[in-house]
Amino acid sequence: MTATKTTASKTTIGWIGAGRMGYEMAGRLAKGGADIRVWNRTRAKAEPLAQYGAKIVDKLTDLAGCDILFCMVATWDDVKQVIAGPGGVLSDASRKPRMVIECSSISLEGSAELREILSARGIDYLAAPVSGNAKVIKAGRLSFVCSGPKAAFDQVQPFLKMIAPAASYVGEGELARIVKICHNVFLGVVAQSLSEITILAQKAGVPRHAFLDFMNQSVMGSTFSRYKTPAFVNLDFKVTFTPYLLRKDLDLGLDAAKRFEVPMPLASITRDMVQSMMGRGMTEQDFAMLLVQQAEASGVKLVPENVPVGDGLS
Repeated sequence: MTATKTTASKTTIGWIGAGRMGYEMAGRLAKGGADIRVWNRTRAKAEPLAQYGAKIVDKLTDLAGCDILFCMVATWDDVKQVIAGPGGVLSDASRKPRMVIECSSISLEGSAELREILSARGIDYLAAPVSGNAKVIKAGRLSFVCSGPKAAFDQVQPFLKMIAPAASYVGEGELARIVKICHNVFLGVVAQSLSEITILAQKAGVPRHAFLDFMNQSVMGSTFSRYKTPAFVNLDFKVTFTPYLLRKDLDLGLDAAKRFEVPMPLASITRDMVQSMMGRGMTEQDFAMLLVQQAEASGVKLVPENVPVGDGLS
């Protein structure tokens, strides 16, 4: 089911956050014909969306009257500020959105607090974190995991489908948050493991591109391993996800593991490897820099192989 131009134009959409992810997600709604209003702390970052029909607003309260409000920012503190803080969306007591769809990676506790805040105002709430990054969004491969009232999920599916082809409903409450936390813990563990085996193969004499070509075509290959292959082969570490954000999500996973009494030794070790990488100054590039740290620890000097390799998205 997809939203028609008529349906999209009759429902007003508010959007908070035009960073790497939020910009591309809001852009897909705008290009799909949605009546969308966008706020970003730095207005200039959102302004290019106007060419696709988005309206750029100056105040968060300008979004208070929208039917559906999406939020895509960095941290729980940011979420709480833009929704319920001074000057936030809910600071306009005369208007309120019918529903909030919160897409950021935040804790179970933060998400539950937001649900309480919105419930007190009679606002439906869907926790809807995503799997992917800006390039994945452009390729039409993003996916949502959602929890909250099933009726609310069914109602907004047409708009979710405008942004991403996949939207999984996992139940009530904050279950989507634990799913996303588990997802990102797995992301970190797989990235560290892929770094280790790639460097092992290279030190034994196998070019990285040849090793990863085999892996990607084997039963162990995945969308993720194919997507990270250009970075691993040609050492292009342009940011898709920062080490800081990965460490935050690993911490959330380990906090959840403590809460639910689940041992997670691989996640704990990976968190330490990410912290070590950050302590060595590898903070401003992509988390795939785990490969560089592994190479240095193994006495391997990395150079770009300058081999054209696909990322599996196109």
